[in-house]
Amino acid sequence: MSRALLVGIATLDVINHVERYPDEDTEVRALGQRLRRGGNAANTAVVLRQFGINCDFIGCLADDAASHFIRRDLAAAGIDFSHAPTIRHGTTPTSYITLSQANGSRSIVHHRDLPELRRRDFAKIQGENYDWIHFEGRNVEVTGAMLRAVAAATATSVEIEKPRADIETLFPLADILLFSRHYARTTGHDDPRIFLESQATTLPRQRLFCAWGEAGAAALEQGTYYWQDAPRLSRVIDSVGAGDTFNAGIIAALMTGVAVPNALHDAVQLASRKCIQIGFDNLTSTQD
Repeated sequence: MSRALLVGIATLDVINHVERYPDEDTEVRALGQRLRRGGNAANTAVVLRQFGINCDFIGCLADDAASHFIRRDLAAAGIDFSHAPTIRHGTTPTSYITLSQANGSRSIVHHRDLPELRRRDFAKIQGENYDWIHFEGRNVEVTGAMLRAVAAATATSVEIEKPRADIETLFPLADILLFSRHYARTTGHDDPRIFLESQATTLPRQRLFCAWGEAGAAALEQGTYYWQDAPRLSRVIDSVGAGDTFNAGIIAALMTGVAVPNALHDAVQLASRKCIQIGFDNLTSTQD
């Protein structure tokens, strides 16, 4: 059975459901509240595991009550986190999410007071033990060192969600780059094709993907551009983690040799399913 390693963070998500996003300086009553394990890499691991792929997670974990909640959730999903270092007296990163029932939008206030993964925490990882290693594009200098350490041993991907100092230094180190629409727009591009083609000029060997929200997603492979429309959804219930789900769909497809246009189709369908259900359970049980 294939094995993947997901490198990044796990968080506690506090999700408040509201009728609509509140105006500034107003008070609204939440229609409901849920606590959920979050974090990009952790979310992607949980979805990827549903494809029958063995998944390990490595990222710093605290030793507080929220971390125990996260550990139980990862274990229940079948994720091995034995490589994850525990930060004694640490505080679990927490995302406070306002989820609008009017249009499915989510707004996030994130609080983090926990160290990032260190090089020495990753030193015990043997790249040849994995068929794929996926990284969040964060903590750029250390992530770059980790990528260089395993690049010759296995396939690698990096999620580029946000603009960070020197984030572009990671691009040539990975085989697959998974860009967000937010990142593309911060570079001055509002067209996924133009954005991907601008990146490909210096990244000729990489396969490039860019999720474009409710519109769909794009890919570029060796100069060939692909676009996949997203299905029209009658209602968006929970868009939290849709991007992480899309990434899992791409990785799962490519790990099994699926061609890029088909991988794009499958990942868009999977992310759309995520948007019409609460949480990440059983996403692949209705896979076309």
